Formats: sequence, structure tokens, C-alpha cells
Amino acid sequence: MHEITLLINIVVALVVAFLGGVVARRLGLPTIVGYLLAGIAIGPFTPGFVGDTETISQLAELGVIFLMFGVGLHFSLNDLWKVRTVAIPGAIGQMTLTTLLAFGLSQLWGWTLSAGIVLGLAVSIASTVVLLRGLIDNGLLNTPHGQAAVGWLVLEDLATVLILVFLPILTNTTGSFDWQALIWTLAKAGAFVALLLFLGKRLIPWILLRIAHTRSRELFILAILAITLGTALGAAELFGVSFALGAFIAGVVVSESPLSHQVGADVFPFREAFAVLFFVSIGMLVNPIYLFNNIGQVLSLTLLIVLGKFLVTLLLGLVFPWQARTALIVAAGLSQIGEFSFILGQAGIHLGLLSQDQYSLILAGALLSITVNPLMFRSIAPLEKWLRGHPSLWNLLDRHNPMPVPLESGREAHVVIVGYGRVGRHISNLLGRMSIPHLVIDSNAERIEELNRRGIPSLYGDASNSEVLTHAELEHARALVVAGPDESASELVVASARDLAPELPIIARATTEEGIRHLADLGAQDVIHPELEGGLEIVRHTLLQLNFPVQEIMHYMDAVRRDHYDMQVNTKDEHRSLHELMNAVSNIEIIWLRLSAESPLVGQTLAEADLRARTGASVVAILRDGQVSANPKSHTAFEAEDRLGVIGSPEQVRAFEQVIHESIDSKEAPHEI
Repeated sequence: MHEITLLINIVVALVVAFLGGVVARRLGLPTIVGYLLAGIAIGPFTPGFVGDTETISQLAELGVIFLMFGVGLHFSLNDLWKVRTVAIPGAIGQMTLTTLLAFGLSQLWGWTLSAGIVLGLAVSIASTVVLLRGLIDNGLLNTPHGQAAVGWLVLEDLATVLILVFLPILTNTTGSFDWQALIWTLAKAGAFVALLLFLGKRLIPWILLRIAHTRSRELFILAILAITLGTALGAAELFGVSFALGAFIAGVVVSESPLSHQVGADVFPFREAFAVLFFVSIGMLVNPIYLFNNIGQVLSLTLLIVLGKFLVTLLLGLVFPWQARTALIVAAGLSQIGEFSFILGQAGIHLGLLSQDQYSLILAGALLSITVNPLMFRSIAPLEKWLRGHPSLWNLLDRHNPMPVPLESGREAHVVIVGYGRVGRHISNLLGRMSIPHLVIDSNAERIEELNRRGIPSLYGDASNSEVLTHAELEHARALVVAGPDESASELVVASARDLAPELPIIARATTEEGIRHLADLGAQDVIHPELEGGLEIVRHTLLQLNFPVQEIMHYMDAVRRDHYDMQVNTKDEHRSLHELMNAVSNIEIIWLRLSAESPLVGQTLAEADLRARTGASVVAILRDGQVSANPKSHTAFEAEDRLGVIGSPEQVRAFEQVIHESIDSKEAPHEI
């Protein structure tokens, strides 16, 4: 029998992580919490199945590489420069003060100097995943305040890269600073960065472009993986720097390619999958017994991470030119630690700077801070209200010039479009041509970037989260169009929107017949089934080519629509009224008749002919010289070769034909006009 230890560990880790992630989201917590708890469940310190820590940790290294590659890929110096007044002094000040506070706390516990420094650095760096999720869930990512928080975090990520480069210097046990080691470390890192920026910047984008021209998706993905992993491994083996630095610089280089967005999309599944294994491996290192026996230290460190970092950020807001709301949002978003703290902690263990128990303490602080982070975001509004109720405190914190007005303020009489896929794109383009103001909500960052470049108002976030919808100002909107293909997500959007704006017209897209009923029950006035409508249009064109009468085709299409859409009607009275209307319509014919030169109607006006009284049918349009005149006036005179659009019952239409005294040369449908 083959040895399948590796497969067993991967499968168990992923299954348990999936279950933990589902439970975490059900409880309104970040999925990272579920992944960490999953790791604890299969770790060596808990009963039951025990995963191979070494095997999963090696796989987790891939998670670190892809995480840092993603950081480099999305790094933008221009975006960072836009929020420099907040991000640069804030990140430096917060990391310095938090590191000092954590170092002081470690000395009270009797830790070594090097262990205290590693603890301080790990505590000072927040989680990118947790921050972005918090901003998205609260509709803050696409605001100046959210962008300031992201820029702040980018600087912390860059600091992490530098810290990993210099961390080995702390292993010096001579008691004196090893300048030679510092210079040698800088030289190797500098050589690697220079080589990749000058040579790789030209070579790697060129390679990706050549591979893209082959039109092979498999080769393109393989090229991305080879570049990412190969660069990270080369950095470690040839230059003696960390995997993290190699992956980050590789991401920065690839970001210069015009294909960077596609690279990001293709590497995303690998990053997410291996990041899960990374978090599971972290949880496996946690010793619950040690944490229980040292609960005081756990709570002290958690308070430092949550409240300490929050207060430090607000304190910095008193010194630097920020808006009070910016300080509150940044403080809430960064009052947690996560993946980069884990990376620093693992590096500390490998270098002998931290013990396993000390690392468990960092992990416990991360787990608890991530768990309570959603509460920190929810505290922003009441805290802001309380501060405004104390003008002296508010003016002390908000004494500087305001930032630009956020996207979501002051919007009215607009159409909100949820989803910017194929359907949403067409709707947005049409509304734009008609100069109708609209706002697009989408969770795809690349689509949001495209919209921003085109000047179309947009909101980045998951619209199925009611917190995101609140920033679309549905109470002032003219209509909501839910154009996404995910029916379950659409149902959540419709339900939330109906609660926020009870009178708002909602048009939703359904993908199944059951979805039509569900969306209608949740409050959508109009539910469209694109597959059905597309199929009917194909049938219409097909039957027209087969010379079927137009009225028969329309009757067929109406019958199909009744069968599928009648389920939207909720009461018996509505049902009966609808069928009466449809039966009345089904008895009506619309036909085009050509008026010959010999017809007695030529030269007469519509009033003189009195066709309605004589036949019961009505002339609703006249086609003359390629121009359609709808609902012609009573003084309109008939001319030879006019084509008359006549509506009425079959008997009325036959009577009309007899009156004009001509054989019908052609019958044409409106689509042929």
C-alpha cells in the first residue's frame, strides 16, 4: 500500500478548516478564527486526530510565499503617496509605540531582550486579511478613511519584509552590535533586489506576455507559479534572504506587467488554499493548556493589542493632521494582529529567539483580537456620537482640515446596480448613455478599478452584507437592479434592501424557476430570467424565418412567460385579473397592410375614412418613406404605398381588409420596419 500520510494531512486540514470557517462566518467572525481553531483541534495538544505538524508547516510555507507575492502585486507607490499624511507618520509612530509597550510587558514577565523585541514587532503589525474584510463588510474600503487604513497597512507590510531581513541580527549573543552582519545582510538583500528590479523587471513581464500569446491558460498559470516559487526559493538559497522578501519583490516586478490583473486573478485560488493551510499550521502550534495556565498573560496581551493599539492610534490623531473619523476607523481596523505576526513569530522560533510557549501566547492574542475586531468596527458610530456630544474632546481630535467627502454621501435619485458582470455592464452602459446617475456595487477589485478609471461611481464590497448596502443610500435611490448570477446572494440583497427601503422598486435576476418565486416573495417587483428570455428571442427569430404568423409567435411567447412568471402573483384576485388581461390580449391581432394606388382610401383623411366605426379595427401606425408615424392624427391623409399598422380582433382585421378593397401583398412584423 502506498504511503498517503501527506494526502491524509492535507485532506483532514482542509476539511476541518472548511467546517471551522463555516461556523465562524455563521457567528459573524472572520474565517481566520475558524481556521485557527481547526488547527488547534487537530494539533498535538488536543485529543483525537493529530496532524503531522512538520508536513503541514512545510505546505504552509507556500501560503507565506503567495501572501507576500500578493502584497507585492498590489503594492502601489502612487496610492500610498495619496494618503502619505496619514499612512507614513501613523505607521511609523504606531509601530514604534506599540513595540515599546509590548517590550515593556514582556520584561514584566521576565522574557529575554530578543524575545521581547520579537513580541513587540509581532504585536505592532496588523492583519491585511482581517482589515480588508472589516472595511468591506462595513462599506468603508472605497472611502478616503478606508484608503488611509490600507495605505497604513501597506507600510506595515513593507516593514515586515525589512524586519525579516534584519531579524537574524538579534541572534548575536556577544552582547555587542554586529555591524559586519548588518552590512553583509544589507548587501545580500540589496543585490537580490537590484537584480530583480533591473533584470527581472524587463525579463519577467516579457516572459508573461510571450506565454499569453500562446493562448494557453495552463502554460500561463504554470509560468506564474514558476516565477513566484522560483524567485522565493532563489532568494533564500542564493542570496540568503527570506522567502517572504523574494516573493514580495517578485510581486512588485510582476505588477509592472500589463497582465498583472490576470496574474492576480490566477494566483488568487492558490493563495487562498495555501493560506488556509498556513493558518491551520499556526493553530496546531497553540497549546491550550499553557494558555489556560497563563490566562493573565493572555488577557494582558489581548488588551494591549485591542485597546492599546486603538488608544495609540487616537493619540497619534492628536498630533498629526487627520480627521477624527479617519483616526477612529484606522484605530478600529488595526486593533488586531494576524498572518504577518505569525510569520515573524515563526521566524523567531526558527532563529531561537522565541520558545514554543511564547509563540502560543502571540497566537492566543491574535485569535482573540481577530474575534473581537468586528465589535471594534461596530463601536465606531456610538463612540463618534459620544465624542460629538462632548465638543471639547471632539474638537481636540478633529481640529484639522477635513478629508475629501466620501463616495457614499449626498447621493440621490440614482439607480443602484449590484454586480458588474455581463448583465450589469450592459445596464450601466445604457444608463450612462441616457445620463441617468447610477452606482455600481461589486466585490471584484479589478472591476472597481475599471469603473474608477471610467469615472463611474462605484462601491467595493459584498452587497449581500447589509452594512455595505447602507452606504448605497437606497432610501434616496430610484431603483435597485440585482444583476449578479448568484441566486442565493441575490436573495440576501433583495431581503436587506427591502428592509432598508420598503418602497424602493427592485428588479432582480433569477437563474432558476424556484428563484423567481423566492425573489418575488422577498420583495422584488420584477424578476427576470435571462436564460428564458434569451431562449424565447431565439425561438422568435427561428419561427419568423419559417414564415409563421407574427401573432401566433407572440401568443406562444406570452403563454411561455405566463407559465414561468405567474408564480410572482401572490393572490387569487391578481391571478384572475392577469388571466383576463392576457386572454383579452391574445384575441388581438396586429397586422401591416399595404395601401395600393387603386384603394379608395388614397387621398382621404383618417377622420373622413372613419375606419374605426366601419370595421372596429384601428390604424395605430403609418409607415411612409421609411418613417413610422405612431398614433396618426385624424387629419392625416392616406397616400399610395402607405403601410398601415392595424390592430383589432381577427374579425375586425378581415373587415378592414374588405373596406380598403385590395389583396394583401405582404404582412410584415414591426421588427421588419
